[in-house]
Amino acid sequence: MDNWDEVRTAYQVARMGTVSGAAEVLGVHHATVIRHIDAIEARLGVKLFQRHARGYTATESGADLLRVAQATDDQFNQLVGRLKGQGDDVSGELVVTSLASFAHVLVPVLKKFQDMHPGLIIRYLTGDRLFRLEYGEAHVAIRAGSAPDQPDNVVQPFVPQQVGLYATKAYVEQYGTLKGLEDFGNHKFIGTDDETPRAPFSRWLKEHAPDEAIAFRCTNTVTMQEAVLAGVGIGFMSVWEAARHPEIVQMMDHLSEWEGRLWLVTHVDLHRTTKVQSFLTFLKDNAKDWCK
Repeated sequence: MDNWDEVRTAYQVARMGTVSGAAEVLGVHHATVIRHIDAIEARLGVKLFQRHARGYTATESGADLLRVAQATDDQFNQLVGRLKGQGDDVSGELVVTSLASFAHVLVPVLKKFQDMHPGLIIRYLTGDRLFRLEYGEAHVAIRAGSAPDQPDNVVQPFVPQQVGLYATKAYVEQYGTLKGLEDFGNHKFIGTDDETPRAPFSRWLKEHAPDEAIAFRCTNTVTMQEAVLAGVGIGFMSVWEAARHPEIVQMMDHLSEWEGRLWLVTHVDLHRTTKVQSFLTFLKDNAKDWCK
């Protein structure tokens, strides 16, 4: 194959499932994506995709080619990530990833760090999926839960993941305060829709609240806190976020069983670079105020 652009385009179409999605990722017009797909199929003499109303699905032949394309793309991204992390100055890109629920504490830190290094471009990626440091998708990841165990990553304990059980003042006016575990059946709770939750506080709620009392279920902590703020019921929020909302009240004293741990994760190839070390030092220093 002598045209990598066409292979890369086919890979992105398979990954995104649509021409428009691939065009956005690649930064090209959707007509260019269609032209590349038509060209590579004509050159190979096989159909790589089945076209349907919802998008493109790889055929068996397409899947074979795309496995090779993915491996090549991953290796290239790994190389780019390493090159971008090299050097003795703090410039270029710094890619940081975390759950979206940490944005309100992380964005001010990222802003201050960027102010100190005007040549720096910040890319802050949030989402539930794990961005792959080994493929250069991020320089620093902030992760919650059990200690990450991916090979070739440097994992450091960060700050406790402090949460509390909250509801709005309007909810309390309507349903009253929470009078201990024996009162759970008289209230409405906001919980996870996951049958096997990973977060300690979600496991605790599942164990102690009757199923019928968990009247609103959702899939991530951002949605959960929005449900609390909307007055849907009683739910968990980080103490950092709760401090920003005077309209909510704490419904129970804090329990150690709710608490988790945040972790700082970097790839071994980038961990010692000046840029990553400078940011880690700055982040740890600023995070001291989060738990006060």
